[in-house]
Amino acid sequence: MGMPSPLPVRDGVGATRLHVPMTGAWPTVAAYMVERFFHLEPERLLVRFDRGEIVARDGRPLSRDTPLGAEEFVWYYREPPVEKEIPFAEEILHQDQHLVVVDKPHFLPTTPGGKYLQNSALVRLRNRLGNPDLTPIHRLDRATAGLLMFSARPATRGAYQLLFEDRRVEKVYEAVSARPADWDPSRFPLVYRNRIEKLRGQVCVQVDEDGEPNSETLIEVIAADDRVVHTLLRPHSGKMHQLRVHLAALGLGILHDGFYPVLQPERPDDFTRPLQLLARELRFTDPLSGQERRFTTRRSLQEAPAR
Repeated sequence: MGMPSPLPVRDGVGATRLHVPMTGAWPTVAAYMVERFFHLEPERLLVRFDRGEIVARDGRPLSRDTPLGAEEFVWYYREPPVEKEIPFAEEILHQDQHLVVVDKPHFLPTTPGGKYLQNSALVRLRNRLGNPDLTPIHRLDRATAGLLMFSARPATRGAYQLLFEDRRVEKVYEAVSARPADWDPSRFPLVYRNRIEKLRGQVCVQVDEDGEPNSETLIEVIAADDRVVHTLLRPHSGKMHQLRVHLAALGLGILHDGFYPVLQPERPDDFTRPLQLLARELRFTDPLSGQERRFTTRRSLQEAPAR
């Protein structure tokens, strides 16, 4: 069980917890934080202590003179970044006392991070539904659209999380790729496996060609024309960027993917060119009611060939 925050959710965003060394070269907690967040103007940070915005585990405000070693953890609210508005709305497909299922648009992150805070599915939904306990049960990349499930109650969250941990959720995706010159539809359907490792500090995952496979995807062809290939993807595992990596390895890199097969320089979002990857369907047996659940996206991929 995680350490509870002494601060409530505010504007849909929970407080951030920071671990502070108990010993070291810093005379105060504030001195450590000034060095830790060297990119901030020191006085800007110290004034937050003066305003009582940085607190201990029991919610007690700390001062800029609180000595190092007095507190091992401190909590504070992140100062909201200047955000670019994501001009697409999430759609609620299902809501009950335990579960919320949404259709997430491309470009919207699942949770706050980096330059996105209010423009995340989690914060938008917490504010929209007035439920600070809302928590994602799984994640979708910011670039990926489609089905995303949230727990509405802490008491039943674990039952739904176990579904994903035990791979008892059937997930189906769609993707559209540029048709390769050597396109051979007779290869499909096929099961693709490899070993994917996420290395700290790197935005792309690394493929270990000689390692024991830890990722698996069943890939089927929905349709193809002289320009693109439209595939149906059934992942058996849930490694980071798995579907993007597997299709790229087959010469079917997903349209508008800036990561695979080659990492492109970072550019501002081009809302006219979303990644052509969609979380299409989720199926599972509800752990509370025993009912069979099936959710299907209402979105489609703009580059898909006409059928």
